[in-house]
Order: sequence, then structure tokens, then C-alpha cells
Amino acid sequence: MRITDRIALGEDEIEEVFVRASGPGGQNVNKVSTAVQLRFDARRSPSLPVPVRERLQALAGRRMTADGVIVITANRFRSQARNREDARERLAALIARAAAAPTPRRATRPTYASKVRRAEAKQRRSKLKQLRRGGIAED
Repeated sequence: MRITDRIALGEDEIEEVFVRASGPGGQNVNKVSTAVQLRFDARRSPSLPVPVRERLQALAGRRMTADGVIVITANRFRSQARNREDARERLAALIARAAAAPTPRRATRPTYASKVRRAEAKQRRSKLKQLRRGGIAED
């Protein structure tokens, strides 16, 4: 399964289990296992580079187990084939997001105009608070 031009997963790395789905489908729901539970062991995958693996762990969130296995359950559609395709697409999208390295932040300095605006805003706020202070009433 091709994810990017550099990352491709082998079929032996993906494990699919078909389970009964809830939702629409009439009697078919009770008879046929249409939902797909896709499992991918990200921690032990030889296809993923280490930085991608680390970003994937952060992106996966609760979809990743403590053992590093990503579990995706797909039961959106009535047919097994479409659910299988949906689960694979969702896994591919997740890995593709992790494969895109974030652009590093460049440190910048505030402009002179922004410093002036900030100082003026602080002065306005200070004056407003001074006006709110009540003086001691003299009788």
C-alpha cells in the first residue's frame, strides 16, 4: 500500500478483522460482518522512518494502543469492501500527515510599529483604569 513516494506499507503489516456493525442494514446487520477493524503496528513497522513514527504517535492519539498498534474501525458503509477501503484510506491519510515534516519556526523580532501600538494600547488601558479609581469623597 503506497502512502507517499518514499513510504509504502506491505500487506503483511496490516491486519484486518471483520466484525458485526451496528446501524442501518436491516437483517443484513445481524448476519454479515461488514465493519472492519484495521490494525497496524506502527512501533515495529520497518516501513516507517523514526521521525515519521514519532509524529504518527502524536497524531494517532487514542487510536494508538500502549503497544504502539494503531486501530482504525470503519463501519460507515453497508458493504465490507467499502468499509475495508475506508479504513485503509484513513490509515494512509494519517500516515501521510505524519510524513509531512512541520516547517521549523523562525525567530522574528517585533517591528517598531508593533512596539509603538503595544505601548499606546497599554497607556490607553492605564488611563481607563485610572478613571475607574474613585477618589476619596470629601464632605
